[in-house]
Amino acid sequence: MPTVLLVRHGRSTANTSGVLAGWTPGVGLDDRGREQAEALALRLGELPLAAIVSSPLQRCQETVAPLVAKTGRKRVTEKRLGECRYGDWTGRKLSELVKEPMWRVVQAHPSAAVFPGPDGESMAAMAARGVAAIRHWDARIAAEHGPNSVWVACSHGDVIKAIVADAMAMHLDNFQRIVVDPGSVTAISYTETRPFVLRVNDVGGDVSAYQPPKVKRRRRRSSDAVVGGGAGA
Repeated sequence: MPTVLLVRHGRSTANTSGVLAGWTPGVGLDDRGREQAEALALRLGELPLAAIVSSPLQRCQETVAPLVAKTGRKRVTEKRLGECRYGDWTGRKLSELVKEPMWRVVQAHPSAAVFPGPDGESMAAMAARGVAAIRHWDARIAAEHGPNSVWVACSHGDVIKAIVADAMAMHLDNFQRIVVDPGSVTAISYTETRPFVLRVNDVGGDVSAYQPPKVKRRRRRSSDAVVGGGAGA
C-alpha cells in the first residue's frame, strides 16, 4: 500500500505565544514556520507525490503552499485532519491551562479527556476521525495511483501523534510519549494486515528512500516484517 508522509504544520504565531489555538481562525505561520514550509517543499518536492491533503486550518494550508507550488499537485482539504476542538480551552495560554484539573487527565489518561464547552471534542473522537481520514485517503490513493504511491497529509501535533499511536497498536493513553515537532515528517506505510511506522518526527533527513521503485510491474507491498530487521532502505 502507499506511504503517507504526515507533515505537521510549521511553527505558528500561536506556538510562539504559548496559546492553544485549536480552530481559532487567522492563526498562520511565523517567520520560522514559513522557513520550515519552504524547507519541506525542497525536501519533498522531488518526490512523485500522488496527493497533497491538508487540514483546513490556515497554518496547515500555508505549510503546504510552497510544496503545491513546486510540484503543481493540487491541494485537497480534509476537515477530519483538523486540530482537536478544544472548546473553552481554545485561545487560552498554556501557562494557565496547566493549572486546570483536566490537564492531568490530558497528560495521563487522554482517552478519557473531553474538552469543556459546547464545542469541546474528546481526544478519542479526534483520534478516530484522524485515523479514519488517513486510512480512507490511503485506500483511495492505492486504488487510483497504485500500491507504491507516496502522498502527503498535513495536520496537527495531537492528530499526528494519535495516528502514529494507532499505527503502533499503542493505546491512546500512551500517545503523549510521541513527539511531533513543527515542520516534521512522519512516514507510515499501510499494508493489508498492519501498518509499518517508517519514520517519526524527522526534521531534516534524506527522503530519497520514499522514491517508488522503478519496476515495470508494480508489486504489492508485503505485510511481513523482515526477520532480524533487514538492511534498510
